[in-house]
Amino acid sequence: MSTKQKRFILPEDEIPKFWYNIQADMKNKPMPPLNPKTKDPLKPEDLYPLFAKELCHQELDMENAWIEIPETVREYYKYWRSTPLVRAYGLEKALGTPAHIYFKNESVSPIGSHKLNSAIAQAYYCKEEGVSNITTETGAGQWGAALSYAAKVFGLEAAVYQVKISYNQKPYRRSIMQTFGAQVTPSPSMSTRAGKDILTKTPNHQGSLGTAISEAIELARTTPNCKYTLGSVLSHVTLHQTIIGLEAEKQMEMAGEYPDIVIGCFGGGSNFGGICFPFMRHTIKEGRPTRFIAAEPSSCPKLTRGKFEYDYADEAGYTPLLPMYTLGHNFAPANIHAGGLRFHGAGVIVSQLLKDGLMEAMDLPQLETFECGCLFAQSEGIIPAPESCHAIAAAVREAKKCIETGEEKVILFNLSGHGLIDMASYDQYFAGNLVNHELKDEDIEKNLDEIRNLQ
Repeated sequence: MSTKQKRFILPEDEIPKFWYNIQADMKNKPMPPLNPKTKDPLKPEDLYPLFAKELCHQELDMENAWIEIPETVREYYKYWRSTPLVRAYGLEKALGTPAHIYFKNESVSPIGSHKLNSAIAQAYYCKEEGVSNITTETGAGQWGAALSYAAKVFGLEAAVYQVKISYNQKPYRRSIMQTFGAQVTPSPSMSTRAGKDILTKTPNHQGSLGTAISEAIELARTTPNCKYTLGSVLSHVTLHQTIIGLEAEKQMEMAGEYPDIVIGCFGGGSNFGGICFPFMRHTIKEGRPTRFIAAEPSSCPKLTRGKFEYDYADEAGYTPLLPMYTLGHNFAPANIHAGGLRFHGAGVIVSQLLKDGLMEAMDLPQLETFECGCLFAQSEGIIPAPESCHAIAAAVREAKKCIETGEEKVILFNLSGHGLIDMASYDQYFAGNLVNHELKDEDIEKNLDEIRNLQ
């Protein structure tokens, strides 16, 4: 009988009391977001009409490496935190790799993904400011579910615009949001000016996170005592997610190892930054030679095939101009089942880190990710979300390299959510109905040409 430890769990009193702000330690600070009207560097007060004030200051904070987690937020974190760090012995055996594979299991939260780490924080700050209504967008529905629950916790009304293709593909995500009391609208819709303009131009538009963001922002702007919330991309969202990596740091110490490679799937950057940034501070400050890999879909490869430009985070152009790797805010991603990764741009912190060579990116085809997701389910007993399958696939690639080299590298990845509400996606995979989407360089360049005119 094996005595090898499988799970490593921190006691409640060791749950981190501070979030980590990597911007304070970066040698090359991110370029400033720009006011879309004046093109001047953004100030916190420029964001006050959209976000809770404290979030605006967190977004642009370049000085403070540690931001205290409000006690109320930390108490709600205890509903599911700490999350387990798990040694993937089953996956290692299935692959026949000498690598040591670990995953941080964020699927154990009440809504089944990491998104609640920021949703609770954002809803708290809105409540503290006296806000009564909040709006947001969601792709696959994990963020929408998290925000809906967080809103209910703090007595707020929530309105969620869900990307239309995901609204139709993932009806139970919609049901979860409605169970928590949120109003859910498929995007693009006829309920906003932005939605009407998009549908007039493209009547059968199946939606993207960019379109849903535009609609949610417009509703927030036109509704009294209402603020907008965002589930990824922006720096304050990634800040809240660093609770993942900070816990993982302590848990890796319990396991007696330190990762050679840290991996997160990549849509806008929140769960990647959440697992990676706490470890990356040791690379920045001490020179530790850890590799950090962002695993994105081949159908939406902003890090591997996009360009670094100032661009909007939404299709209608309501957001500030962000310095980021982008495919262009009018880019319409293929209707892959990893709906949470169908975003055209990367967060400003990740974009700067990629420019500086502190991290790398890997794009993966849809079929490979589902194949690896099934292997993980069969060997570890957890059915992963389609988004998380990208991190698993990247980990599998790296573990297979260790078979060739014989190296016992330590690989850590973030299991950002479970796939129990995504079984329709797996049904499509088993039926042979999923395909790998190939992007043409000329289509990417067409979108990028348009945003270059913004500068």
